[in-house]
Amino acid sequence: MCAKVKVLKGKKILIVSSDVVPYMPQSISAVKAFELGKSINQAGGQTRIFIPRYGSINERRHQLHEVIRLSGINLVINNYDYPLYIKVASIPKLRMQVYFIDSDDYFKRKGYLKDSSGKYFSDNDERMIFFTKGVIETVKKLNWVPNYIHLHGWFTSLFPLYLKTKYKDDLLFKNSKIISSLYQDVFSGLLNKQFNEKLEYDQIFDVGLNNSSLVDAFKLLSIGIRYSDGVIVAEQDIDPQLIKQIKTEKKPHLTSEESSQDQRVIDFFNREFS
Repeated sequence: MCAKVKVLKGKKILIVSSDVVPYMPQSISAVKAFELGKSINQAGGQTRIFIPRYGSINERRHQLHEVIRLSGINLVINNYDYPLYIKVASIPKLRMQVYFIDSDDYFKRKGYLKDSSGKYFSDNDERMIFFTKGVIETVKKLNWVPNYIHLHGWFTSLFPLYLKTKYKDDLLFKNSKIISSLYQDVFSGLLNKQFNEKLEYDQIFDVGLNNSSLVDAFKLLSIGIRYSDGVIVAEQDIDPQLIKQIKTEKKPHLTSEESSQDQRVIDFFNREFS
C-alpha cells in the first residue's frame, strides 16, 4: 500500500490483529495488518499495532523488551486473576511500534490457536477475553486516544462488544470508531461451553449467544459486525449471511474489490462515521 497524499495527518489508528508479519507467518491478515500500518504512516497518520506475544515469537531476534510501567496489572477472567505483561518492538524505518500482550497462562505456549495435534485450544475463549481487555487497559495506560480502532480476524471479534458495553463510559474511547476487517481464515467447531458465562462475569449480557454451547465463528463475527462502526471485507468468499448482515444493518463498508485499492482504504479511514 502507498498513499501519495497525506490525507490522514493527525489521525491516530490503533491496529489490533491476531497475527502480523514479520513476527508470524505470512497469512493474508498478517500481511494486511502490517501493510495497512505502513500505508497509514505514509498517509500522515499515526499507528500502534497490538498482537499476542505467542511463545513461538523469538524475542531476541525481534528485539522485544518489556515495558515495566505498562506491565504489572492483573486482568480478571471468570473470577480468576492473571498477570498482564506488555512487551514492545519497533520497526524504525517505518516509524511503527508493535505492542505484545503477554501472559504466562495464555500465550506462553508455542501454538497460536492450535496444539501440536492440530486441535484448537479449549481456552481460546479466555485467551480472546484476555487479549481484548489487555489491549484496552494498555491503551488506557498509554493515554493514547485513537480516532479509529482497526481489527483484523476472528480472534479480535470481542473488541467491538467490550468497547460498546463494558467500556462504553470510558472517555478515552468516547469518539473512537471501530472498523472490523473480515477474512476467510476462521476457526471450525465451537468455543468453550461456558463462554457466555465468562462474558456475563464482565457484565455483558444478551448479545445473541442464547445457547452458549453453540458459539461458532459465524456468531462471533456476527457480534463483531453488530457492534462495529464500519466493516472492511478483506477477502472474497466471506459467508453470504455476514455480507447480508452488513447491508441489512447499513454498516459503512468496503467490498473485497474496494479494499484491494490503496486509496479506497485510506479514504475509508478519512470519512465521517455516525
